[in-house]
Amino acid sequence: MNPVIIGIAVVVVIVTAVIAYRLGFNGRQKSDETKIANAETKAREIIDEALKTAEAKKRESLLEVKEESIRTKNELEKETKERRSELQRLERRVQQKEENVDKKTEAIERKEQSLAAKEENLARQKEEVSKLNQQRVQELERISGLTSEQAKEYLLRIVEDEVKHETALLVKELETKAKEEADKKAKDMVVTAIQKCAADHVAESTVSVVQLPSDEMKGRIIGREGRNIRTLETMTGVELIIDDTPEAVVLSGFDPIRREVARIALEKLIVDGRIHPARIEEMVEKAQKEVETMIREEGEAATLEVGVHGIHPELVKLLGRMKFRTSYGQNALKHSIEVSLLSGLLASEIGLDVRVAKRAGLLHDIGKAVDHEMEGSHVQLGAELCRKYKESATVINCVESHHGDVEPQSLIACIVQAADTISAARPGARRETLETYTNRLKQLEDITNSFKGVDKSFAIQAGREVRIMVVPEQVTDDDMVILARDISKKIEEEMEYPGQIKVNVIRESRVTDFAK
Repeated sequence: MNPVIIGIAVVVVIVTAVIAYRLGFNGRQKSDETKIANAETKAREIIDEALKTAEAKKRESLLEVKEESIRTKNELEKETKERRSELQRLERRVQQKEENVDKKTEAIERKEQSLAAKEENLARQKEEVSKLNQQRVQELERISGLTSEQAKEYLLRIVEDEVKHETALLVKELETKAKEEADKKAKDMVVTAIQKCAADHVAESTVSVVQLPSDEMKGRIIGREGRNIRTLETMTGVELIIDDTPEAVVLSGFDPIRREVARIALEKLIVDGRIHPARIEEMVEKAQKEVETMIREEGEAATLEVGVHGIHPELVKLLGRMKFRTSYGQNALKHSIEVSLLSGLLASEIGLDVRVAKRAGLLHDIGKAVDHEMEGSHVQLGAELCRKYKESATVINCVESHHGDVEPQSLIACIVQAADTISAARPGARRETLETYTNRLKQLEDITNSFKGVDKSFAIQAGREVRIMVVPEQVTDDDMVILARDISKKIEEEMEYPGQIKVNVIRESRVTDFAK
């Protein structure tokens, strides 16, 4: 029984007794026994009621304890079940991994056993082959009475003598036959063609001289703090050399087109008299347009000179650009005209199509007009240009085969090869130093242009300096330092040059507005 309920009942009994006691001592001893009995009855009722209440409270408490115990038990069972499931899942994964590892281990062991068996088998086969080879050699030596080295030397000597003899007979026969059939006729045709084609050759230079009206003009060309000469050099990519030469300015640059633009612009500025950066930019733009017009006119003049018509206008323009291109000091346009005329003369001597031969000879080096700007040899670029502008298959093959890159497919292609060789090999036509020099300058500009953020670059001072114009939006002032160092390292790795090369990286920002 709950102690609380018992305590309540005891208190009730004590209170009842005290009350009864007080009633007795207050002069009610003589009260009616009925009252006492009633009081006792009420006390028992109160005690019974208290006992019932206590019993009910006890049952409720027991029920709550049982419910709490059941709930706790269920939660523990649920958690235990979940953990058991997780453990079982982990055990299955571990078991699967162990099985996979066992399978891989067994497979590796089987492979190792198989490899070991194959190696043993191969070793046995090598030993058997070696033994059989030794037996064969011994048998051959026994039959021939010679050792293997002696037999080898004897066979080689016999075969060498026979091949030498047959080769000598064949070479002599072919030489005799070729000389009898072709030597005289070929010489006659080539000599006749050369005699009919009298072409001039001009030694190209990498400098141009502009005459000045007075030495005072030099100061105006230089400008305040050198801004005029710096603007002109930046716009054209040509170096202006102003020295003690009286009344003259030297323009130095390996690109003849740039040098021509700079010469025309400078002459216009001298005549105009107003020399400042804005005027210089205007005159350079006008000079560029004049040079473009000159290029087109030179191409048209070349086609008229050789009598070739119907060439695409873009090819005509590229022919005009070749006026400013040299090969070993020989002007490329003059060389192409000369090859065209020689090809026509040779074609007429052997009865081929003169018109096609001239056309192929004129276009055989057309790739040189763009090989400074595009990747690839001038042969590949020329063939691509001819295909692009719908030239005939014969002309394309002549362009591709004039240096032996592909096999010639017609007699005209062979004629263009011969004419190209004649034009290039005649005395005084070419020289090595200028081409080597220009190639080095071109390589220097190609290296600098290969870096990201470079707008354009100019090799000046005979290749001892390169000026690099960068895009200001792509290259910051901090990037310029790294860019200059990277370019210097690449030049050191890829080029051979005397002395040192100065790398100048220039970053310029401009803001233009108009007052209206």
